[in-house]
Amino acid sequence: MNPDFQRMMSRAALQTRGGDLMGATRSIQNALAGAADTTAEAEAEAEANTDARRGEVIDVEARVIDDRFVEIGVAEGLRSPPVAREVLDARDVHDRQGVPDVRRPHAGHEAPPARETRAPVMDEERFLAGNYAHGRVSIDYKLYVPPGDPSVPRPLLLMLHGCTQNPDDFAAGTRMNEVAKRHGWLVLYPEQSTKVNPQGCWNWFKTSHQERGRGEPALLAALTHHVMAGHEVDARRVHVAGLSAGGAMAAVLGQTYPELFASVGVHSGLPCGAVASAPEALAMMRTGQETRNTARPAAPPPQAIPTIVFHGTRDMTVHPLNGEHVYADATAGLTTTDRVEHGREGGRAYTRKTSVATDGRTLAELWLIDGAGHAWSGGDRRGSHADWQGPDAAGQMICFFSAHPRAGDA
Repeated sequence: MNPDFQRMMSRAALQTRGGDLMGATRSIQNALAGAADTTAEAEAEAEANTDARRGEVIDVEARVIDDRFVEIGVAEGLRSPPVAREVLDARDVHDRQGVPDVRRPHAGHEAPPARETRAPVMDEERFLAGNYAHGRVSIDYKLYVPPGDPSVPRPLLLMLHGCTQNPDDFAAGTRMNEVAKRHGWLVLYPEQSTKVNPQGCWNWFKTSHQERGRGEPALLAALTHHVMAGHEVDARRVHVAGLSAGGAMAAVLGQTYPELFASVGVHSGLPCGAVASAPEALAMMRTGQETRNTARPAAPPPQAIPTIVFHGTRDMTVHPLNGEHVYADATAGLTTTDRVEHGREGGRAYTRKTSVATDGRTLAELWLIDGAGHAWSGGDRRGSHADWQGPDAAGQMICFFSAHPRAGDA
């Protein structure tokens, strides 16, 4: 390497560190042009320039970080992209009103410690698969994670599928992930094993799965706590919903774990503890006749818990009277007034009954969908047991749940 070239490039580096940017530029240009190096003059010039610039203002690169982000759940469904970091040249900074110049401190004055501003990390939308082991039992599940800041606690909804369904099928048919994305909710979809029930049904009709601390209620509660431990979840806004057998198990969880689940959604399901065997379950599914008081006189009375119920009037699998029973259980022992309204949405008429407390709070809702069968109202035909017509059950449930956080400290 040409020694003059090497010396001039080394000098350019020293001049840059010393703040003599113009001198550094000349040294680089001379080196590239092959000019001879007049070391004494150059070193004298570099030293003079360095001394002259001690304490002088030096332009440096400035970084401006925008740490704002848009909250998930805007009405239009629009969402800002992940926070962008914008790097500006100092000359641009000077031209922007309200942005101070970035200057080197004068000699004898210690510079204040630099403050690093970190923008929140914005997660992308994800649908994760997992397996959870609880004692000698394990369960597969899917977890929907909406886009947004994962450090902010978010509501969690436990969604229980019906017989013959799985998490992917159930998520598609209910459109719950779409609604959760708009509102920033986590949605947990456990999958019943066909080894436990050949049809993939939750065993809501067996007494061993209707009590706290045992069976499927204990497993599902433990799974919910597991997800809460691994993600930022607002513990006051954990809810449970389900369809058919999943709706019946959601009613069971609301009764057995009221300190965990703030409210319940039951679509085409049955009340908790109304039957004690498979034959009783089939009979109640066909007729909707209450057997709890005769077959199980020692069964504990239901506890009041905020509940929203959907049921089709032409459901030939689970009689609509079962929806009435779930609605009645939700306000057991409370003084309430029923309000009834009629409307039409998504091509179907409906009757909406609302149970209102003396202070005006809504405690329960019952949506009877005219002409609907055993299917999720306002769903997507890509999934099974989904009726694309009728009121948007997923949206109405999220709205109801949002209005019913669990009472107590955050």
